[in-house]
Amino acid sequence: MGKFGIIWSRLFGRHLFFTNTISSGGLLGLGDMLQQGIELKREVHATGKFDWRRTGRLFLVGLSQGPPHHYFYIWLDKVLPRKNAKSVVKKILIDQIVAAPFFAITFFVGAGLLEGKSLRESYDEFKQKFPAVYLFDWCIWPPTQAINFYYVPTQYRVLYVNMITIIWDIFLSYMKHYDQPKKIDSIPQKEL
Repeated sequence: MGKFGIIWSRLFGRHLFFTNTISSGGLLGLGDMLQQGIELKREVHATGKFDWRRTGRLFLVGLSQGPPHHYFYIWLDKVLPRKNAKSVVKKILIDQIVAAPFFAITFFVGAGLLEGKSLRESYDEFKQKFPAVYLFDWCIWPPTQAINFYYVPTQYRVLYVNMITIIWDIFLSYMKHYDQPKKIDSIPQKEL
């Protein structure tokens, strides 16, 4: 086994928790960077320039979601260890009914609190945006999770989900920020 193989086996073996946590944060940050690029290109970005603090906040939210993802997939495989159609359908339903709402609320509340919003404001934003998020969740995740639960070994599940999550994270970043008012630079008037 070469150096790459040794590193890979450590990242997805002994250091799996670390790998899952860092990849969750990094990929949510990357999703926000891509979304900000789209906003800047369309000239609908709230500030008109790249917001590194925004990306940093979403990176932190992603880090906070890594551990629950890690333990959720381990637990799911213990409760439903088989890879037959019945077990996969049950895993998908548990993922959609339990995990999806949990991760949506922690995303909106966590990001809102990091923006300086109150818990109530953050929760209100979640309630307002959750129906659209949950509808899109049902479109993207059941087929993704079917592949995940049938074919992906347990230690690679969070990484696989995080790779698909790039699309999801762009969408979440959009949902989080689409209604932020665009700041218009005021042009100073010359005194007459």
